[in-house]
Amino acid sequence: MTTQDSTAQPARELLCDSFERVRQLVTGTTEGLSPRAPTYRVDADANTIGWLVWHLSRVQDDHIADAAGADQVWTSTGWYERFALPFDAAATGYGQDSDEVAAVNVAPDLLDGYHRDVHGRTIEYVESLSHDELARVLDDSWDPPVTVSARLVSVLGDCMQHLGQVAYVRGLAERAERQHRMTSDSD
Repeated sequence: MTTQDSTAQPARELLCDSFERVRQLVTGTTEGLSPRAPTYRVDADANTIGWLVWHLSRVQDDHIADAAGADQVWTSTGWYERFALPFDAAATGYGQDSDEVAAVNVAPDLLDGYHRDVHGRTIEYVESLSHDELARVLDDSWDPPVTVSARLVSVLGDCMQHLGQVAYVRGLAERAERQHRMTSDSD
């Protein structure tokens, strides 16, 4: 290991730990979901659990693949076909409307499986990072330019923000289901 690679070790460990936390939250979110919960909406145009988990996984996949110069898991390992969504293969969820959000109606195990594979690719890339790779500029149209480090932190922030939304929606979905059961039981 070169000196530059060893100086990147703390960053690699921190990034791996952070992405492991995302993975744990996705698994915890998708486990035990009722069949209706992935499509529950707080209101008619709100994002669903299914869409949020799909979107955060797509963004992570897209951004990590771009930084690594690799193919996306979505298209290279058959997830695009398995999901069978009515979107172009390049879609990540940015700018999608309410109808497109509703179109993400897939089983929780599919959402978890896709994220599991994205996570594996992410960890593989992060574990390979050198000091120079962390500092490499990906997009110089920003001031300051976006480096690999900045992109990884941005992906983590996006994932955590969406996972917070998922936890909120899941809590509301579970409450609505309990109320529905209580109402059905009293009839």
